[in-house]
Amino acid sequence: MGFTNTVLIVDDEPQVRMYLKLILKKIGFKYFIEAKDGQEGIDLYKSRSPDLVLLDVNMPVKEGMEVLEEIMQFDYTAVVVVISSVASRQAVEQSVELGASYYIRKDTPKAMIVDQLDTLIKNVWE
Repeated sequence: MGFTNTVLIVDDEPQVRMYLKLILKKIGFKYFIEAKDGQEGIDLYKSRSPDLVLLDVNMPVKEGMEVLEEIMQFDYTAVVVVISSVASRQAVEQSVELGASYYIRKDTPKAMIVDQLDTLIKNVWE
């Protein structure tokens, strides 16, 4: 399957989803799917197969780590970036162990988020 220019943003806060969409538009993504809880994120991933998933950790219905684990079991090639205000070493290590490509703190400056995601995209799809 080729690059479809589609991102799934899984976060329970609408303003965070909007902020991430603005960042992703800067690096060239055109299509956005939004999920407001973990289970919706899993369902949308399975039905839409986006190129990239941005995933929050603390969410209703299903926590981010559960979502990450389920997505990776469904598609071990999934490109998932955990983006969260939770920045404990345990959370970072767990996300990497479960298959996340990156772990970005929500309070990271916008320019750094753009750089990190742009680097990831170049490494994965170019």
